[in-house]
Amino acid sequence: MRRIILLGVGLMSYGFSSAQQLETLIDEALTNSPQIQKFELQYKIATEKENEVNTLPNTEFNVGYFISEPETRTGAQRYKISAKQMLPWFGNITARENYVASLADVQYEEIVLAKRKLIASVSQSYYNLYANKAKQAVLTENIKLLETYETLALTSVEVGKASAVDVLRLQMRQNEMQQLSDVLGQQFLAEQTAFNNLLNREKARAVQVVDELDIPSKDFESAIENLALHPELLKYDKLYQSVTQSELLNQNESSPMIGFGLDYINVNERPAMDFSDNGKDIIMPMVFLSIPIFNKKFKSKTKQNEWKKQEIVAQKQERLNVLQTLLDKALNERISARISYVTQAKNLKQAKNAESILIKNYETGTIDFNDVLDIQELQLKFQMNQIESIRNYYVQTTIINYLSN
Repeated sequence: MRRIILLGVGLMSYGFSSAQQLETLIDEALTNSPQIQKFELQYKIATEKENEVNTLPNTEFNVGYFISEPETRTGAQRYKISAKQMLPWFGNITARENYVASLADVQYEEIVLAKRKLIASVSQSYYNLYANKAKQAVLTENIKLLETYETLALTSVEVGKASAVDVLRLQMRQNEMQQLSDVLGQQFLAEQTAFNNLLNREKARAVQVVDELDIPSKDFESAIENLALHPELLKYDKLYQSVTQSELLNQNESSPMIGFGLDYINVNERPAMDFSDNGKDIIMPMVFLSIPIFNKKFKSKTKQNEWKKQEIVAQKQERLNVLQTLLDKALNERISARISYVTQAKNLKQAKNAESILIKNYETGTIDFNDVLDIQELQLKFQMNQIESIRNYYVQTTIINYLSN
């Protein structure tokens, strides 16, 4: 599990300190998660059941007192004590232990799977928080830019080169951006609550995320061929093995049971008689044999187990197809995110060049504030899209690593 954590954190290219922060957050989530604690307790219960099944049937004791004492040649019988112990057929207890152990193996895969899912959820929520914070920073930057334009517009109005309408349009645009920033602030708080819940801590606790995150020049490699070893699929292998052990146990339980016992009968001496066995107690060893003559239920269990195996094989193939689809989709979307990021970077550079031209035009005495708003809107769009591309790149990489590492 430590390896999985490091693989997930290794996706981040913004420096050791930030990567260390995410690793610390993931460690905290794994430690505090009530869901993982639940699965670990279930696993402990499953392993403890091995001790439960490693036992023999109860020893039976019987005590009987003769109200009317039967007379025998050696004397009257007073009371009877019996003891009886049945023993399962050879290998039956071992079969039980193997079956319970196979169920515990299934439960262990649930722990591994839950930890993988939690790591992915924490990472994705972290990237969402980063994107939200980055978008708010971009909006703040653009609002300040519009304030600069507003100052230019007011100056132009004074000299008769612009109208008051231009100023009002710039102010309305600022209001719209401020509204969007406020909405993002509320969305950040909601995502922060979700993130803190993943770590099982106070929902209002502030979460510090990295200030800057870029797409690396080369995609991180993932062991895609390891998809067949994913815990979701290994769980089906363990389920299949548990059914196999269940059938072995069924075959053992259909075997006879042997038992041993001992009867002791207390006998009184016959009065006024003298012979060698007078009043001799009776001790009778016994052997029992329990044969399941009517074994229809065992045959039925065998058929059920065979059908369960077929069902598990079908379920595994179905889930493999789903995981392969998710993996291919994540790989393609990560490529798309890189393409989008590069495109937005080019567009943003051109938008800034256009902005510089407009500023130079103002110095020469001509400026169209409609063009200013159009360029600013395009610039904001490119910046937002670029941040979304970065977020999507890392979210898809998290999915890829969840599926393949």
